[in-house]
Amino acid sequence: MTETGFHGTTILAVRREGKTAMAGDGQVTLGTTVMKASARKVRKIYDGKIIVGFAGATADAFTLFERFEAKIKEYSGDLTRSAVELAKDWRTDRLLRRLEALLLVADKEKMFVLSGTGDVIEPDEGAIAVGSGGNYAYAAALAFLQASGLSAREIAERSLKIASGICIYTNDNILVEEIG
Repeated sequence: MTETGFHGTTILAVRREGKTAMAGDGQVTLGTTVMKASARKVRKIYDGKIIVGFAGATADAFTLFERFEAKIKEYSGDLTRSAVELAKDWRTDRLLRRLEALLLVADKEKMFVLSGTGDVIEPDEGAIAVGSGGNYAYAAALAFLQASGLSAREIAERSLKIASGICIYTNDNILVEEIG
């Protein structure tokens, strides 16, 4: 769904039948070297009601993750308002603008990709992905959504597994978080 220049991860969110699952692989790559195979890039926040995943430079992603978590608390769990406010800050703050990462955020009803250019993208379909293997995972998820009775969790896992077989920057050490 979202083409990035970021290597080293794939994050996918899928919504189906009142449940939202977000999956991320565990690979961290520095140049052409795998530095870690079991990183945790998908987390639940706000008492388990919201899932956040990130792709890009790790320190930058953690900075954005912390800022998003603060926005969620400030706006009492309102995902849309928190996403828009973070995107505004990210686009207008000189230091934040330099951060090289993307956030994928979701609750049981909505999901968004947030970028440093001020984008707050909500998908038309029940899936969205970021990272170097994002397009592969997204395509697989759409196919599963259209042609299977699999759950959101199963689609997220299987789609990331497919991406890990195609993208050299994505491994099959997959973590899935689910809400709903």
